[in-house]
Amino acid sequence: MADSRTVALAVLTSIVFFGTIYSVSHDTYLDTSNAFITALPHHLHSTHCFASKKNPLNVYFTKKLWAWISVTFLAHYVTSPPAIRSKVRLVQYGIATAIWLAFTSWFFGPPVFDRLTASTGGECVLHLPSGAVVSVPTQYCYTKSTVSISDTALFPASLVLPDGDWSGVPRLRKGHDVSGHIFLLIMSTLFLVNQLRLSFNVPWSQSHRWAVVLGGVVTCAAVLATYTTSVYFHTPLEKFTGYILGVLAYAITQLPESLAPR
Repeated sequence: MADSRTVALAVLTSIVFFGTIYSVSHDTYLDTSNAFITALPHHLHSTHCFASKKNPLNVYFTKKLWAWISVTFLAHYVTSPPAIRSKVRLVQYGIATAIWLAFTSWFFGPPVFDRLTASTGGECVLHLPSGAVVSVPTQYCYTKSTVSISDTALFPASLVLPDGDWSGVPRLRKGHDVSGHIFLLIMSTLFLVNQLRLSFNVPWSQSHRWAVVLGGVVTCAAVLATYTTSVYFHTPLEKFTGYILGVLAYAITQLPESLAPR
């Protein structure tokens, strides 16, 4: 019988590969690093449900993916039989969480993804209601600070500013915007499959059975989210780098298991 981890990697690789090919041949993807179009609705949002960033899968699952993974892992771990409730699994989860934080939230300052975007020519830009795009100092993006129209020094004198007390949060654009969703979906799915496989050869209590079912549902949702992201968002190169980094991140979580004494 094939190793479930190998099967999961093969499935995810195929989805990203063929989804990306489809997105290019049918012009379904949105270049999220293009400052002039990324703030606009996806050009297929009115005909393709998953092309909208407001679709339920993206809003309630993908955007909160690590919370889903954490709940699923903890439920599976706590209900596991003693034979598979090892400290190594907790260390693996800790490493995966640290990687998630480093890439998406904080890495001795700005997260890794922000540093990558900025180092590849990214600009911190603010989208105004008029459609104008204004460059602001990169620090505003690093700190995710809100910019108000009262900060007149940031805006060209010739620019027509919105009325009232409008404000917005600038974003890094134009650089290489690694697909954070692909990265996290790949790492999370492989991590979860690796945890669930431990239950295949042990007896299940009723509570553990429900934990395994939850794990299966979350895994299937993550696979679907990988497909929708591959088809509708990011350039091929951005998805490829997200995929590679996701696989490498998962490999790092496996170090405690491979180094543990047999």
